[in-house]
Amino acid sequence: MGILNVTPDSFSDGGRYLDPGKAIARALELEAIGADILDLGGESSRPGSVPISEGEELRRLMPIVEALEGKLKVPISVDTYRSEVARRALGAGAQVVNDISAFRFDPSMAGVVQEYRAGVVLMHSRGAREELHTQPPLNDANDAVGQVRDDLQRSMGQALAAGIPKSAIVIDPGIGFGKRAEESLSVLRNLGALSPLECPLLVGTSRKSFIRKVARIGPDAPYSPLWGTAATVASAVLQGVHIVRVHDVQEMRILVDVLDAIAS
Repeated sequence: MGILNVTPDSFSDGGRYLDPGKAIARALELEAIGADILDLGGESSRPGSVPISEGEELRRLMPIVEALEGKLKVPISVDTYRSEVARRALGAGAQVVNDISAFRFDPSMAGVVQEYRAGVVLMHSRGAREELHTQPPLNDANDAVGQVRDDLQRSMGQALAAGIPKSAIVIDPGIGFGKRAEESLSVLRNLGALSPLECPLLVGTSRKSFIRKVARIGPDAPYSPLWGTAATVASAVLQGVHIVRVHDVQEMRILVDVLDAIAS
């Protein structure tokens, strides 16, 4: 899953693709270099980010979704927690909703996903939108993945109750969202504990700040997040993860293809 943020403030690529022409060109490039899914986001959820209005999110996203209709062969996933944004994007050709709140922020989202027979990524997070990255520690850091599993199971129940088939659901443990670095590591070590949910698993670690903390790199030190991301992607794939959400599509495509070849 290739990341394309049409935002001015995303932590890694904010502002680079705010211009629709550049965003459309980047989307086609991501497909050409190996993305199987394009994940398009109009609002940053990085630490310290400020929520934008629904109208602003639509203004950023819709020209891109509409322009890519018929041009992109891979599915478009729209990264949003707002049901009306999802409705408009799905109506214009997107096929997947990637909801960082797993239906917590907008109770109408499940109905929209069901109405359009879309796929959905249910991502684990904690707290309100403005509190995603200021949560207290998990109740049991030694069983962080168990708490993630229980929360995701509740979200899955909501999806199934809304008529969304299980075959349309992907789960994401939400690395870095409401989790300290050691808690994110604990989840990454124990991804197999999510297998009882019997849904495809997506993991997104790309360029996240916990990697810098794990590598003990100071905030002012020169740093390339590529290698730390590669380590987390490799670990996830070797544990059976089905989808990895990344910025560096070409490099991670090679990594995943070689790992798959070794494991087959």
